[in-house]
This record gives sequence, structure tokens and C-alpha cells, in this order.
Amino acid sequence: MSTKQTEKRPGVLSQLYRGETNFQIVQHRKRFYIASAVVVAALVVVMIAKGFVLGIDFAGGIMYNVPAADTSVSLQEVEDAAEAAGAEVASGQVAGSGDGRSYIVRVGTLESDESVAVEAAIAEATGLDPDDISVSEVSATWGESVSQQALIALVVFLILVSIFIWIRFERRMAIAALGALMHDLVLTAGIYSLVGFEITPSTIVGMLTILGYSLYDTVVVFDKVQENTAQLLQTRMKTFAEGVNDAINQTLMRSINTTIIGVLPVAALLFVGVGMLGVGTLKDLALVLFVGMIVGTYSSIYLASPFVVDMAERSAVYQRHNQKIANKRAGVDDEGKPLRKSAAKPGQVDEDDDRLVLAKSDEIPLELLEERTKAASGAPARSGGPSRSGGPSRPAPKKRRRR
Repeated sequence: MSTKQTEKRPGVLSQLYRGETNFQIVQHRKRFYIASAVVVAALVVVMIAKGFVLGIDFAGGIMYNVPAADTSVSLQEVEDAAEAAGAEVASGQVAGSGDGRSYIVRVGTLESDESVAVEAAIAEATGLDPDDISVSEVSATWGESVSQQALIALVVFLILVSIFIWIRFERRMAIAALGALMHDLVLTAGIYSLVGFEITPSTIVGMLTILGYSLYDTVVVFDKVQENTAQLLQTRMKTFAEGVNDAINQTLMRSINTTIIGVLPVAALLFVGVGMLGVGTLKDLALVLFVGMIVGTYSSIYLASPFVVDMAERSAVYQRHNQKIANKRAGVDDEGKPLRKSAAKPGQVDEDDDRLVLAKSDEIPLELLEERTKAASGAPARSGGPSRSGGPSRPAPKKRRRR
């Protein structure tokens, strides 16, 4: 009795590492568009209704750094004391731990005597000497200048990115990359507004960092897309959407690995450094990096490349190519006539062979197609050119040998 040896199909992880998965991301791209649009719209409403908590570096104001190691007063009591003295508290946070633990209270712009009164009220509430409280003042003019410089840096970054991708790849990919970057920017800013973290210069630095990270992942996918679709129009094997989907699957594991390696230390910074150790000064940078890296990977896989497919399939060239693919798979030629199987011998070209149909539709000379076919089958090429009657060409006369 003979036993059949069945091969085990590799698991999903093995397929991911080999780039052999076939997730239909491009085919179901409208679902991802709708999901992203719903989330972005909801976060835009949050940004409009709730706004942002601007740090004193942008809005201007005064920051009080109160040592908390030698006092049993809570942060809320310190904020209440500042408000009772006439200050409008913008935010308060706990920074550091142990002997270095302190309260950081940020208030709006105050006059000199008002600032001294708030400092005295905080000192009285905590039982500290006023000299132990550190006071930092930032003018609103300086904060406005920082905001303008940050906006200019963002615009310059987006322009340079567009120029680079346009030159390195093509116009469609530059537009798609910009669309993905704007998606990442709005989503990250919306989450910042929802959580209520302060926007500081560290936030802007983190925002530019995650945009660069998202761009890096997008360019990796685009490079594989360009490689897979370089000779696509010369064949009838795949549509443009199928070639792009293959590129996404082939780079999927690379994107996942890159994201995991980047997110793990940032997660440690956010949840351990801020959550457990109370290093509040790091939370604005940690949050923007954590959210931005995850969102950037999502957009490079599920949005950027599908955007390219949508723009490419609007062109007449790819519409004709897709129609040829559909005709071939339906078993008809470009005129809608059914194709018959080739009955030609090896080295010959049948009139209804699909390669000949492709040659005619793409205006490849028949003689060149025959020579390529013969070269591929090992048969010698014709020396006298193609015979018009369809019969074999005459062999060359043999030379006589002299005795």
C-alpha cells in the first residue's frame, strides 16, 4: 500500500517573511478609504470643538516649577492656589520622581506684580520659601515667532519631499505620498487634541520626525511598485493593481519589522517613563512619536499605494492594458473573437496564438516575433526572410570539395 506524501503549507508568518502572502489590499482599498475618512472626520470635529493646549512656548505665559519632594500638597492644591491669586492655569503636570519630583504649573500672561502674587500664594500653600520656586516667563511675541517658524519648516519639508519623489519615481507617486503624509498629520494632531497634551517645540520636532518615518516606509513600497510594474505594459500577465498589490505583500514584513523596532522603545518612553516614572516633560514627544509611527506605517501600506492605483487606472494606457488582460482571461481577442489553442509546432507561430495577438495589438513586427520564438525554442533563424507562401525556405547550396 503506497502512502501519499503531502507537503505542509507554510504558515502565515513564513509567507510573510518570504513575501509570499496574497492579501488583497488594493482590491479592498475602498474599505480602508472609508475607515480612514470616518476617523479623520471625527478627529477634525474634535480639533474644531476642543482645540489644542498650547504650551507657553507658543501661547506665551509663565511657568512655575515647584519642588514637591518636601511637601505633602497635591498638584491640584497648587493649581487652586495659583487660580485664587488671579492666574488662569493652562496646565499642570508632575515631573520627575523621588527627590527630584516637582510640580510644573503653566499660567497665562501676567503683569509683574501679579506674577509675584501667584508665586507667593503657591509658596504659602506648599509651605516653601518663594526663592525655592523657579519662575520662567515667555512672551506671546516669541511664541508667535516659534509657531511661524514651525509652519515654515513643515511647508518646506513637504515641498522638498514632493520634488524628490517626483524626480525619483513619478508625479502620481508624489501626489499619493503627500496625501498619505497629510493623513498622518491630521490623525496625529487630532489624537493630540483628543488627549489634551500640550503642544511644545518637542511636539513639532516629533511631528517632523514621524513624517520623515512615514515617508521612508512609503518610498520602500514605491520602489518595489516601480520594480514590479516597469515592464507591465509589455505583457498580459497582470493588471497594474495586481502588480501594486504584489509589491505591498512583498514589502509587508519589512514594514512590520521596521514599525516594531521603532515603536517598542517609544512605547517604553511613553508608558514607563511617563506613566510609571512620572517624567512628564517627555510625554509630548513620546506621544507624537508613538502615534505617528503606527499611523505612518498604516498609510504607507493601505493608502499611498492604492492612491497610485486609482490615479494610474484613470489613464487611457492602463485602461487599454486592463481591457487586454480581461479579454485574455475571458478567452477572446481584442475584437471579441474567441481564441483557439495554438496548433503550431515548436518554433512556429500560429496565426491565432496569443503572442501573435499581443504582437499585433502592440505593433511588434511579425518577423521579429518569429525570430524571438525560434531563438527561445532553439531552432535556427531564417536566413532568407519569411516565406510569403507559408512553406519552408530553401536550404543553402552545399560547397563542392576538390579532390
